[in-house]
Amino acid sequence: MSTTQILILAFAAIGVLAILAIASIAYRRGEGMPIVGKTDRKAMRRDRAAATAARPEVAPAAAHVEGPPPIDPLANREVVDEATFGVTRRQFFNRGILGIFGLFLAQFGIASLAFMWPKLKPGGFGSKVIAGSASDLIEQVFLPDGRISPLFVPAAQSYLVPFQQDPAGSSFAGLPVVAGGLMALWQRCVHLGCRVPQCDASQGFECPCHGSRYNYHGEYEGGPAPRNLDRFIVSIDDSGQLVIDTGSVMQTSRASVKTIQYPQGPSCL
Repeated sequence: MSTTQILILAFAAIGVLAILAIASIAYRRGEGMPIVGKTDRKAMRRDRAAATAARPEVAPAAAHVEGPPPIDPLANREVVDEATFGVTRRQFFNRGILGIFGLFLAQFGIASLAFMWPKLKPGGFGSKVIAGSASDLIEQVFLPDGRISPLFVPAAQSYLVPFQQDPAGSSFAGLPVVAGGLMALWQRCVHLGCRVPQCDASQGFECPCHGSRYNYHGEYEGGPAPRNLDRFIVSIDDSGQLVIDTGSVMQTSRASVKTIQYPQGPSCL
């Protein structure tokens, strides 16, 4: 599991815990909570005295007039059941808050699933990418003066570099990462995932984010990176095309014996 996926799962867990905490508080603050505290008797006496002083004098009772008795509004009131009356304002706001956070959580979950779901579109990243004729590609990765110029394949997010020596004794021995004299290096720095550009001057890859350095075979040369650049499994099909399997990532530890010289010139950082 990559660092990005771990961070997404951590944020999702924090969001779920926050929603549960808000729901718990809203439930506990619902109706039925007792009112606690002491009544200020002096304040109540002052309020009654002020109300009595402001009360207007009652006029003498008028003479009794014959007529129908007054209608008692309480006796003729219409009884409304709970379904007709509806919910209280507190219940409405509690349900509204839960609904909003539920919608947010659903959107976040769908976005996270879409981000982590592998793209299995034929020819796209995550599947097998045909880079081209292996014989033509091997000619494009060399400069006229004999130096190396990695060929970037956007669909595979990788650099094609030549590897024409025997891999025995190197950190790539026994791994299916060389085919047709070519190797496909993932552009992603193994430190924190920045895109690592090539540096033709020093004949290597130099990460601009935190200064990790690799030679043109992707072997670690310096900086905070924990290992070599990751690489993909490569093969040659029946028609001579180089196939990069971007769904199969190979990791190799730092090489004690380097297979290519670095640096061969000034750094690009």
